[in-house]
Amino acid sequence: MSENTAPAGLPHLEKLDRDDCLRLISPGGVGRIAFTHPGGPVILPVNYTVEQGAVLFRTALGGPMDADLRTGVNGADFMVAFEVDRIDERTREGWSVLVRGGAHHVTGDVHKEVETWAGGERALYIRIEPVEISGRRIQHG
Repeated sequence: MSENTAPAGLPHLEKLDRDDCLRLISPGGVGRIAFTHPGGPVILPVNYTVEQGAVLFRTALGGPMDADLRTGVNGADFMVAFEVDRIDERTREGWSVLVRGGAHHVTGDVHKEVETWAGGERALYIRIEPVEISGRRIQHG
């Protein structure tokens, strides 16, 4: 098959269960967080890890996500969406996982370190506690 030729076989879309989704995103890496900003929807890339079934990432204290992911109401969650995908454009195959849940500013000890690619101080940890985890995979054959 040349680089410009579509893969053999018909594509099929498979829904992934929660365990498969967590297995796929557990190595960590780069994902995108989506949330509502006063000016409208925002989607930002972040480095993340998975800790005890929750997504964990770091950001800057006083930065946009620090303020925008606070409800101002004690015990009320700010709901976000978080997506990770891996796509092979050559084979036209890949997977996508969506995590939806409440974003929590982490206080206290964090058990896993999250490497950040962006420069600057990233002292604020935010944990996304999943309410829903869904995913799908496209394959040919």
